[in-house]
Amino acid sequence: MATQVTKDTKIGELLGISADVAPVLFSIGMHCLGCPASQMETIEEAAAVHGVDADELVNALNKKIEEANA
Repeated sequence: MATQVTKDTKIGELLGISADVAPVLFSIGMHCLGCPASQMETIEEAAAVHGVDADELVNALNKKIEEANA
């Protein structure tokens, strides 16, 4: 069973779960995935900063993780 992420998952944890999510993050304008601030930011905080719905972002990330693990 694939790991499910939530709005409270930190970006650093997320990238550890699956690097395949990087294109989803790039698509919202989050290009500095390696910077220290992004590593401690939650998915919900990243969504707010980049003006996207956190629930939609979580759904897109979980879908990408599921596809990567298929």
